Amino acid sequence: MIYNERNTRKEMIVEATRQIMTAARTAPKGKGVDIIEIVALTGDDLLSLATQMRKEGEKRGMMFFLRDAGNIEQADAVILIGTRREPLGLNCAYCGARTCRENPQEAPCAINSIDVGIAIGSACSKAADLRIDSRVMFSAGATAQAMNLLPDCLQVIALALSVSSKSPFFDRKPQTPKP
Repeated sequence: MIYNERNTRKEMIVEATRQIMTAARTAPKGKGVDIIEIVALTGDDLLSLATQMRKEGEKRGMMFFLRDAGNIEQADAVILIGTRREPLGLNCAYCGARTCRENPQEAPCAINSIDVGIAIGSACSKAADLRIDSRVMFSAGATAQAMNLLPDCLQVIALALSVSSKSPFFDRKPQTPKP
């Protein structure tokens, strides 16, 4: 049997996405407490995210959301990594409050934020191991959070993935809103 790579990309990106999500899941967590949530988007869900990113960019006055929305449309998959809020009782003051009890309910625990960063780093490393182009995107994560794609998560970061001959995530030009 002959397999043409062009004909297997869709199934390969799904398998690679699963491996990358596993790498994010197994990343170390503060005090060993796992409050990370991870989902992947493909197909029409990418287009919905991109459409909403344009609206969110206009609303926030952040035009880089428009450029990033174009990248999401070119992506094969997007992995969303978020964290629920659970202060870990370390009273580290990294969040700006002296103690965990003084940290406002709507503010994330800094250790939870660090956990998201470590998971993103692990996911990026696995994507690189698999030779998949990737880009970490605050814009897509913030929009996913606004869309409530990871319920109860106070922070969401996105990792866009692409398998193509040229990465769509570099050599990007700024976009401006259409008149």
